[in-house]
Amino acid sequence: MIEPDVVTTPEAAPSIALSSMGSEGLHEFIRYVVASAIALVLDIATLSFLTSVAGVPYLLSGAIAFLVGLTAVYFLSVRWVFAERTLSNPWAEFLLFAGIGVVGLMINEVILYVFTSLFGFFYLFSKMASVIFVFTWNFGARKIFLFKTRTRAA
Repeated sequence: MIEPDVVTTPEAAPSIALSSMGSEGLHEFIRYVVASAIALVLDIATLSFLTSVAGVPYLLSGAIAFLVGLTAVYFLSVRWVFAERTLSNPWAEFLLFAGIGVVGLMINEVILYVFTSLFGFFYLFSKMASVIFVFTWNFGARKIFLFKTRTRAA
């Protein structure tokens, strides 16, 4: 007995592609969340390893880990997240991207210090608190200064 091909039979309902739902800005935001999550995993793994295993002070390991995450999210942003770029010079783009990241790093370090040294939280809990603020700053600033939203032809 031959089974019907579920994909090509008329009874099979066509699936709706993600690209047809919502705006391009929403798609970029969702992709940025995924890219940031990947960078965050690398950031936290580096922070945890350097602090707990290698014995590096948490503020120094926090800065190193943040730079690892920054590099990952840059490559994901230019290759996958954002469709259009504001700057045509990749070096200028990376420097501005990194500059925005440095502001994010300062936010990260202040929150790590305040929550860990002043309030006594475990450094990884402090890191999680910083994620919300740093993510919001990074996405907003990069969207405004570096990447345009695709415009659709009428």
